[in-house]
Amino acid sequence: MIVSIILLNYNSSTDCRKCVSFLKRQKGIDLEIIIVDNCSEHDDCLKVKLLCQEQGCTFIQAVENRGYNAGNNIGLQYAAKKGYKYALIANPDMEFPQEDYIEKLVAKMEQDNTIAVCASDIVNPDGRHQNPQREATYNEELFWFMEILRNKKSKKWYLCDYTQSGYCEKVSGCCLLLRMDFVKNIVFFDESVFLYSEESILAKQVKLNNKRIFYMANSTAIHQHIESQKGPSSPRMRILFQSRIYYLRNYSGYRGLKLKFLLFSKRLQYMFY
Repeated sequence: MIVSIILLNYNSSTDCRKCVSFLKRQKGIDLEIIIVDNCSEHDDCLKVKLLCQEQGCTFIQAVENRGYNAGNNIGLQYAAKKGYKYALIANPDMEFPQEDYIEKLVAKMEQDNTIAVCASDIVNPDGRHQNPQREATYNEELFWFMEILRNKKSKKWYLCDYTQSGYCEKVSGCCLLLRMDFVKNIVFFDESVFLYSEESILAKQVKLNNKRIFYMANSTAIHQHIESQKGPSSPRMRILFQSRIYYLRNYSGYRGLKLKFLLFSKRLQYMFY
Protein backbone atom coordinates (compact mmCIF):
# COMPACT_ATOMS: atom_id res chain seq x y z
CA MET A 1 0.00 0.00 0.00
CA ILE A 2 1.19 3.51 -0.86
CA VAL A 3 0.09 6.40 1.36
CA SER A 4 0.06 9.91 -0.07
CA ILE A 5 1.61 12.65 2.06
CA ILE A 6 0.51 16.21 1.31
CA LEU A 7 2.61 19.16 2.42
CA LEU A 8 1.27 22.62 1.64
CA ASN A 9 4.16 25.04 1.26
CA TYR A 10 3.92 28.79 1.65
CA ASN A 11 7.39 30.30 2.03
CA SER A 12 8.42 27.36 4.20
CA SER A 13 11.04 25.60 2.07
CA THR A 14 13.40 25.09 5.03
CA ASP A 15 10.62 23.43 7.04
CA CYS A 16 9.65 21.33 4.01
CA ARG A 17 13.18 19.99 3.67
CA LYS A 18 13.30 19.03 7.34
CA CYS A 19 9.83 17.45 7.22
CA VAL A 20 10.71 15.40 4.14
CA SER A 21 13.85 14.11 5.90
CA PHE A 22 11.65 12.80 8.74
CA LEU A 23 9.13 11.28 6.33
CA LYS A 24 11.89 9.48 4.42
CA ARG A 25 12.75 7.61 7.63
CA GLN A 26 9.26 6.13 7.99
CA LYS A 27 9.24 2.33 7.95
CA GLY A 28 6.69 -0.36 7.18
CA ILE A 29 4.83 1.73 4.60
CA ASP A 30 5.44 3.16 1.12
CA LEU A 31 4.88 6.88 0.65
CA GLU A 32 4.41 9.36 -2.13
CA ILE A 33 5.27 12.80 -0.80
CA ILE A 34 3.36 15.55 -2.59
CA ILE A 35 4.37 19.16 -2.03
CA VAL A 36 1.87 21.76 -3.19
CA ASP A 37 3.36 25.23 -3.43
CA ASN A 38 0.67 27.76 -2.54
CA CYS A 39 2.15 30.71 -4.47
CA SER A 40 5.25 31.23 -2.36
CA GLU A 41 7.86 33.85 -3.19
CA HIS A 42 9.84 32.94 -6.31
CA ASP A 43 13.04 31.85 -4.53
CA ASP A 44 11.20 29.73 -1.98
CA CYS A 45 9.17 28.03 -4.67
CA LEU A 46 12.35 27.19 -6.59
CA LYS A 47 13.91 25.70 -3.43
CA VAL A 48 10.91 23.44 -2.94
CA LYS A 49 10.92 22.41 -6.58
CA LEU A 50 14.61 21.49 -6.27
CA LEU A 51 13.87 19.56 -3.07
CA CYS A 52 11.27 17.50 -4.90
CA GLN A 53 13.71 16.73 -7.70
CA GLU A 54 16.40 15.68 -5.21
CA GLN A 55 14.14 13.53 -3.01
CA GLY A 56 11.79 12.08 -5.61
CA CYS A 57 8.74 13.97 -4.34
CA THR A 58 5.85 15.18 -6.46
CA PHE A 59 5.76 18.95 -6.96
CA ILE A 60 2.52 20.77 -7.80
CA GLN A 61 2.31 24.54 -8.26
CA ALA A 62 -0.95 26.27 -7.31
CA VAL A 63 -2.13 28.90 -9.77
CA GLU A 64 -3.29 31.17 -6.93
CA ASN A 65 -3.31 31.12 -3.15
CA ARG A 66 -6.92 30.50 -2.15
CA GLY A 67 -6.16 29.33 1.36
CA TYR A 68 -5.40 26.23 3.38
CA ASN A 69 -8.30 24.02 2.33
CA ALA A 70 -8.07 24.93 -1.35
CA GLY A 71 -4.31 24.34 -1.38
CA ASN A 72 -4.62 20.93 0.28
CA ASN A 73 -7.41 20.02 -2.11
CA ILE A 74 -4.93 20.24 -4.98
CA GLY A 75 -2.92 17.48 -3.34
CA LEU A 76 -6.02 15.49 -2.38
CA GLN A 77 -7.37 15.61 -5.93
CA TYR A 78 -4.04 14.31 -7.18
CA ALA A 79 -4.16 11.50 -4.58
CA ALA A 80 -7.72 10.65 -5.63
CA LYS A 81 -6.67 10.33 -9.28
CA LYS A 82 -3.84 8.02 -8.26
CA GLY A 83 -6.35 5.83 -6.39
CA TYR A 84 -4.73 6.10 -2.98
CA LYS A 85 -6.71 4.82 -0.02
CA TYR A 86 -5.24 7.24 2.53
CA ALA A 87 -3.74 10.72 2.57
CA LEU A 88 -1.78 12.33 5.38
CA ILE A 89 -2.16 16.12 5.57
CA ALA A 90 0.83 17.62 7.37
CA ASN A 91 2.09 21.14 7.93
CA PRO A 92 5.68 21.63 6.73
CA ASP A 93 6.81 22.34 10.30
CA MET A 94 5.86 18.85 11.50
CA GLU A 95 8.52 16.42 12.75
CA PHE A 96 8.09 12.64 13.06
CA PRO A 97 10.62 11.10 15.48
CA GLN A 98 8.71 7.77 15.55
CA GLU A 99 9.69 5.80 12.45
CA ASP A 100 6.48 3.75 12.57
CA TYR A 101 4.25 6.82 13.00
CA ILE A 102 2.33 6.57 9.72
CA GLU A 103 2.25 2.77 9.81
CA LYS A 104 0.45 2.84 13.18
CA LEU A 105 -2.16 5.37 12.03
CA VAL A 106 -2.86 3.36 8.88
CA ALA A 107 -3.11 0.11 10.86
CA LYS A 108 -5.77 1.64 13.10
CA MET A 109 -7.83 2.80 10.14
CA GLU A 110 -7.49 -0.62 8.50
CA GLN A 111 -9.01 -2.13 11.66
CA ASP A 112 -12.00 0.22 11.79
CA ASN A 113 -13.83 1.33 8.66
CA THR A 114 -15.89 3.84 10.63
CA ILE A 115 -12.81 6.04 11.14
CA ALA A 116 -12.60 8.79 8.52
CA VAL A 117 -9.89 10.79 10.29
CA CYS A 118 -7.08 9.49 12.49
CA ALA A 119 -4.65 11.71 14.38
CA SER A 120 -1.95 11.41 16.99
CA ASP A 121 -0.65 13.26 19.98
CA ILE A 122 0.86 16.54 18.73
CA VAL A 123 3.30 18.38 20.94
CA ASN A 124 4.37 22.03 20.54
CA PRO A 125 7.84 23.38 21.45
CA ASP A 126 6.34 24.78 24.67
CA GLY A 127 5.18 21.30 25.68
CA ARG A 128 1.50 21.94 24.99
CA HIS A 129 -0.49 19.10 23.45
CA GLN A 130 -2.81 19.93 20.54
CA ASN A 131 -4.96 16.80 20.48
CA PRO A 132 -7.64 15.66 21.09
CA GLN A 133 -10.02 18.62 20.93
CA ARG A 134 -13.68 19.44 21.39
CA GLU A 135 -16.02 22.04 19.93
CA ALA A 136 -17.29 24.99 21.95
CA THR A 137 -20.75 24.63 23.47
CA TYR A 138 -23.42 27.19 22.60
CA ASN A 139 -23.01 29.01 25.93
CA GLU A 140 -19.22 29.05 25.66
CA GLU A 141 -19.49 30.60 22.22
CA LEU A 142 -22.17 33.09 23.25
CA PHE A 143 -20.59 34.15 26.54
CA TRP A 144 -17.02 34.25 25.22
CA PHE A 145 -16.02 36.91 27.77
CA MET A 146 -16.73 34.51 30.62
CA GLU A 147 -14.52 31.89 29.03
CA ILE A 148 -11.67 34.40 28.78
CA LEU A 149 -11.85 35.05 32.51
CA ARG A 150 -12.29 31.40 33.40
CA ASN A 151 -9.42 30.12 31.27
CA LYS A 152 -7.00 33.02 31.69
CA LYS A 153 -4.55 30.98 33.75
CA SER A 154 -5.52 27.48 32.73
CA LYS A 155 -5.00 25.32 29.67
CA LYS A 156 -6.82 25.98 26.43
CA TRP A 157 -10.49 25.19 26.96
CA TYR A 158 -10.83 23.09 23.82
CA LEU A 159 -8.10 20.56 24.74
CA CYS A 160 -9.11 17.14 26.08
CA ASP A 161 -7.17 14.32 27.77
CA TYR A 162 -4.15 13.57 25.57
CA THR A 163 -3.18 10.48 27.59
CA GLN A 164 -6.14 8.37 26.45
CA SER A 165 -6.69 6.94 22.96
CA GLY A 166 -10.24 6.91 21.65
CA TYR A 167 -12.86 8.49 19.46
CA CYS A 168 -13.02 12.25 19.79
CA GLU A 169 -14.93 15.23 18.47
CA LYS A 170 -12.15 17.11 16.73
CA VAL A 171 -8.40 17.11 16.06
CA SER A 172 -5.86 19.68 14.91
CA GLY A 173 -5.50 20.19 11.18
CA CYS A 174 -1.71 20.40 11.37
CA CYS A 175 -1.37 16.63 10.90
CA LEU A 176 -4.07 14.04 10.25
CA LEU A 177 -4.67 10.90 8.23
CA LEU A 178 -7.73 10.89 5.98
CA ARG A 179 -9.65 8.07 4.36
CA MET A 180 -9.86 9.04 0.68
CA ASP A 181 -13.31 7.48 0.15
CA PHE A 182 -14.62 9.89 2.77
CA VAL A 183 -12.77 12.83 1.21
CA LYS A 184 -14.32 12.10 -2.17
CA ASN A 185 -17.75 11.66 -0.60
CA ILE A 186 -17.66 15.18 0.90
CA VAL A 187 -16.29 16.48 -2.43
CA PHE A 188 -12.99 17.45 -0.77
CA PHE A 189 -12.40 20.20 1.80
CA ASP A 190 -14.76 23.18 1.95
CA GLU A 191 -12.91 26.01 0.17
CA SER A 192 -15.20 28.77 1.43
CA VAL A 193 -12.82 29.48 4.33
CA PHE A 194 -9.35 30.82 3.59
CA LEU A 195 -7.91 29.92 6.97
CA TYR A 196 -9.22 28.84 10.42
CA SER A 197 -12.26 26.73 11.42
CA GLU A 198 -11.17 24.03 8.98
CA GLU A 199 -11.04 21.50 11.83
CA SER A 200 -14.54 22.40 13.01
CA ILE A 201 -15.94 22.06 9.50
CA LEU A 202 -14.19 18.72 8.97
CA ALA A 203 -15.42 17.41 12.33
CA LYS A 204 -18.99 18.29 11.42
CA GLN A 205 -18.64 16.66 7.98
CA VAL A 206 -17.37 13.48 9.63
CA LYS A 207 -20.37 13.42 11.96
CA LEU A 208 -22.89 14.15 9.20
CA ASN A 209 -21.50 11.21 7.20
CA ASN A 210 -21.82 8.82 10.16
CA LYS A 211 -18.05 8.43 10.41
CA ARG A 212 -15.71 8.99 13.35
CA ILE A 213 -12.46 10.66 14.34
CA PHE A 214 -9.93 8.62 16.29
CA TYR A 215 -7.11 9.91 18.49
CA MET A 216 -4.02 7.74 19.11
CA ALA A 217 -2.20 8.63 22.32
CA ASN A 218 0.68 6.21 21.66
CA SER A 219 1.76 8.00 18.46
CA THR A 220 3.46 11.38 18.78
CA ALA A 221 4.59 14.05 16.34
CA ILE A 222 6.15 17.43 17.02
CA HIS A 223 4.68 20.65 15.67
CA GLN A 224 7.38 23.32 15.54
CA HIS A 225 4.71 25.98 15.69
CA ILE A 226 5.81 29.40 16.95
CA GLU A 227 2.93 31.85 17.40
CA SER A 228 5.13 34.96 17.27
CA GLN A 229 6.27 34.11 13.72
CA LYS A 230 2.78 34.19 12.22
CA GLY A 231 2.86 37.90 11.39
CA PRO A 232 0.54 40.80 12.34
CA SER A 233 -2.49 39.71 14.36
CA SER A 234 -5.09 42.12 12.92
CA PRO A 235 -5.44 40.53 9.45
CA ARG A 236 -5.42 37.06 11.00
CA MET A 237 -8.13 37.97 13.50
CA ARG A 238 -10.34 39.29 10.72
CA ILE A 239 -9.95 36.05 8.77
CA LEU A 240 -10.50 34.01 11.93
CA PHE A 241 -13.85 35.65 12.70
CA GLN A 242 -14.98 35.50 9.06
CA SER A 243 -14.29 31.77 9.04
CA ARG A 244 -16.01 31.22 12.37
CA ILE A 245 -19.13 33.06 11.25
CA TYR A 246 -19.16 30.93 8.08
CA TYR A 247 -18.96 27.78 10.21
CA LEU A 248 -21.74 28.91 12.52
CA ARG A 249 -24.05 29.76 9.63
CA ASN A 250 -23.40 26.63 7.60
CA TYR A 251 -22.34 23.83 9.95
CA SER A 252 -23.24 24.56 13.57
CA GLY A 253 -26.87 23.49 13.25
CA TYR A 254 -28.08 26.61 15.08
CA ARG A 255 -31.02 28.39 13.48
CA GLY A 256 -33.36 31.34 14.04
CA LEU A 257 -32.89 33.60 17.06
CA LYS A 258 -30.34 31.24 18.54
CA LEU A 259 -28.05 31.77 15.56
CA LYS A 260 -28.73 35.53 15.41
CA PHE A 261 -27.74 35.98 19.06
CA LEU A 262 -24.58 34.00 18.45
CA LEU A 263 -23.58 35.99 15.35
CA PHE A 264 -24.19 39.26 17.20
CA SER A 265 -22.00 38.04 20.06
CA LYS A 266 -19.25 37.08 17.59
CA ARG A 267 -19.25 40.57 16.09
CA LEU A 268 -18.90 42.06 19.57
CA GLN A 269 -16.02 39.67 20.23
CA TYR A 270 -14.29 40.77 17.03
CA MET A 271 -14.65 44.42 18.04
CA PHE A 272 -13.21 43.55 21.46
CA TYR A 273 -10.15 41.88 19.98
